[in-house]
Amino acid sequence: MAERAAHTRQRRADGERTRAAILDAAMRLSTVDGLEGLSIGNLAKDLGMSKGGVYAHFDSKQDLQLATVDAAGAVFQSEVIAPAVVADPGVPQLLAFCDAFFDHLERRVFPGGCFFAGAALEMGTHRGPVQEKVAEFHSGFVQLIRDFVRTAIGLRQLPLDEDPAGLALELNGTLLATDASFVMYDDPSVLDLGRRVVRRRLGLTEARRNESPEEASNPQ
Repeated sequence: MAERAAHTRQRRADGERTRAAILDAAMRLSTVDGLEGLSIGNLAKDLGMSKGGVYAHFDSKQDLQLATVDAAGAVFQSEVIAPAVVADPGVPQLLAFCDAFFDHLERRVFPGGCFFAGAALEMGTHRGPVQEKVAEFHSGFVQLIRDFVRTAIGLRQLPLDEDPAGLALELNGTLLATDASFVMYDDPSVLDLGRRVVRRRLGLTEARRNESPEEASNPQ
């Protein structure tokens, strides 16, 4: 009985590792070929698996797409959102969020740039569960930026008449434009430009560009 239970646990663990490997490949490939370009055949070839081995983990292409978006959301949470959440409130959080975004591009976490930047453009006109999930995640992190702005206003780090929705739109636009240029031209200097634009918009001087978010938002 114990031997059978151990064998069952091993099979379950092996299955979870295989599913995780499939989703890792799906995230990578979808930043290049798009979520609509995902196919069981391409995944099987990339992983050196049989198509049947991939099919065993997903009921349909849509199921695969939804799972891929969820997996990418977890990566974005870890790479970009988490560093901002633990930063000091207000402007330091805004800087931490933007810098973490640029850093994850620079480290080429995905070969095609930000997963959600590409997915939002691709799936915008493809109404359905996948588009809804991408839109839900996108609206969530834009709302997070708005919340950081509101906190910064409350702490008098930004002008009292600053528009949280407007500034969130500007910062998000800077992130997306930087992502597009970085992917298009494969030029790391674009990321430095993006960092400078963010700091200038937040009222921080060029001379303080290399300081930490906490130092930059608390001038002596």
